[in-house]
Amino acid sequence: MTQTLNLTEYLKRYFGFDKFKGEQQAIIQNLLDGNNTFVLMPTGGGKSLCYQLPSLLMEGTAIVVSPLIALMKNQVDVINGISEEDGLAHYLNSSLKKLEIDRVKADISSGKTKLLYVAPESLTKEENVEFLKTVKISFYAIDEAHCISEWGHDFRPEYRRIRFAIDEICKAPIIALTATATDKVRTDIIKSLCIDDCKEFKSSFNRPNLYYEVRPKRSDEDTNRQLIRFIRQHAGKSGIIYCLSRRKVEELAAVLQANDIKAAPYHAGLDSETRSKTQDGFLMEEIDVIVATIAFGMGIDKPDVRFVIHYNIPKSLEGYYQETGRAGRDGEEGICITFYSQKDLKKLDKFMEGKPVAEQEIGRQLLHETEAYAESSVCRRRLLLHYFGEIYPNPNCEMCDNCLHPKEQIEASKQLLIVLQAVKTLGEKFTQEYIINFVSGNASEDIKDHLHHQLDDFGVGEKEDSKIWAPVIRHALLAGFLRKDVESYGQLKLTAAGKRYIKNPTKFMIVLNAEFNEEDEEDEIIGTPSVLDPELFAILKELRRTTARKLEIPPYVIFQDVSLEQMAMMYPITENELQNIQGVGAGKAKRYGAEFCRIIKKYCEENNIERPEELRVRTVVKRSMRKVKIIQDIDRKLPLNDLATAQGMEFDELLDNIEDIVNSGTKLNIDYYLEDIYDEDQIDDIYDYFMNSETDDLETAVVELNDDYSEEEIRLVRIKFLSEMAN
Repeated sequence: MTQTLNLTEYLKRYFGFDKFKGEQQAIIQNLLDGNNTFVLMPTGGGKSLCYQLPSLLMEGTAIVVSPLIALMKNQVDVINGISEEDGLAHYLNSSLKKLEIDRVKADISSGKTKLLYVAPESLTKEENVEFLKTVKISFYAIDEAHCISEWGHDFRPEYRRIRFAIDEICKAPIIALTATATDKVRTDIIKSLCIDDCKEFKSSFNRPNLYYEVRPKRSDEDTNRQLIRFIRQHAGKSGIIYCLSRRKVEELAAVLQANDIKAAPYHAGLDSETRSKTQDGFLMEEIDVIVATIAFGMGIDKPDVRFVIHYNIPKSLEGYYQETGRAGRDGEEGICITFYSQKDLKKLDKFMEGKPVAEQEIGRQLLHETEAYAESSVCRRRLLLHYFGEIYPNPNCEMCDNCLHPKEQIEASKQLLIVLQAVKTLGEKFTQEYIINFVSGNASEDIKDHLHHQLDDFGVGEKEDSKIWAPVIRHALLAGFLRKDVESYGQLKLTAAGKRYIKNPTKFMIVLNAEFNEEDEEDEIIGTPSVLDPELFAILKELRRTTARKLEIPPYVIFQDVSLEQMAMMYPITENELQNIQGVGAGKAKRYGAEFCRIIKKYCEENNIERPEELRVRTVVKRSMRKVKIIQDIDRKLPLNDLATAQGMEFDELLDNIEDIVNSGTKLNIDYYLEDIYDEDQIDDIYDYFMNSETDDLETAVVELNDDYSEEEIRLVRIKFLSEMAN
């Protein structure tokens, strides 16, 4: 047994620290004493040291099971860096060649290696099990232990087999470590690893240096603009941006790079050499911003990450907490911003289709908690800590958007009483959604199946605004009047305090949830920072009118009113900037843009106008593979009806895609198709209409042309007209 007194000396000798953080010393001593240990410690709390230091002090080799291959190399480098020779630490995973594996095994057999990192798949390989049977094992460390539980945010089935491998190799103390775990996950970990006798160490989940904020995500363009503005305001600082898909990772990284930001993509689809190079570049401060998939464990141990941004809402609060926990691990500033939209939530829900029913139930419950966190107006720190079973004592943390910009409180004792009474009436066997339907008088199929629509209390709150019930329940959970039974997929249960409240109601204040209005993600441009400049707008309209007269085309062909309005707010002065204006593609910018940019620049100089920084965002060409194929097939003069069939879409949907292509500035020639099915006079008649019309609005055209032509004919000729005249 190592004397407690000496641990600080070893800490200083090996790692250069003068003192331990939190419960590190007690955890290490417990492991040195040969006891099983469970550690729940937030990211940045120093989990790694809890197994690294004892591995150096104990006889034999410690086995560290980790799912993050990217992290293994980084941690091995750290341990080997404290020794004059390599081999003190190694990793064993699928990235190694046979010769490298042989070298690792030789170092372990010689007794040189004190710490061996393995992926769970590597640990359970028969050949590795047989080899490790010949080795003196000091202890097993199960890192990212939440991966064992189906209720964990990153469940990995191979983690379930770890205990079987340990039983085959040899008995030794086990230390399980995780940064995020609810009580349900903690129980699963202990049960799966058969360490019921373990001593548990649970640190506070509060990271006081982290600032939390949720912003509405109204469009990709607006989000990109906000991101670039934010990164420029924090120039030279390290940050991570998480996206839902690999494709979005690639697209966003390209946009950031185009705007002179040192960014790089990082996801599981990239080859290991590229990932390793990107990781090293980030650690060496050659790259400022990493753009990564949410699903992929970054495994980058970097203490000075100043911001973590979620481009899409994560699928669980555990995942969110762990990912945001990568900010400010040095205790300094850490900014955590999440962009939230119901569309992203629906995408995550759709991803669950086809999975086993139980897995879907778990996934949807986790997603519901994330939705509640994003939409709630309650202190975000308080919500997060409550999710992990910790009470935050202060009413205002002063480090989240809800606390810095509090909403007005309203009295809701009557509504709370209705909810608590409903939970009691229904026998505490139903979820939040069911309770809300019941009190609102919404006779869902589920409620009818249980005949609860026949109860006297059904619909007792139907006169209330339906938006009040979710925040009432959330506040009731936070206040301890209700609890959510995770084992029963989120059934609401009355606590003793809740039962007392029913008998003796008192004042109960709540804040309503924030409203996230759905917008058209593609067409809506949000966040223009200034009011329309009426004088400039009038100048631009006059320029458009004279240009149209000179070219003998309708003014709308040049730029529509919405485009001029945005120009009069954003003041674009280059062709690139002009392409950030709604309705202006590369073709229009090139054909008509020069004179408009010259006039705007002159106007800004004469009136001392400081142009908004937001506009100076360069975009990258973004065409889906489907649209690229459509362009190629039209160039090959494939009949449009055959093209639609080949693409597996209705003809109207094909026309939608072709209109998008033309509106983005690409010229398409569909004459071959028009001439094959329509008379020349028909085409000319519709074409002449658009040439002399003040608008290209489809409904107006159908009315004006007196139903002489079908909507499909008008759309096709309009495509020809806009392609020839506007692009």
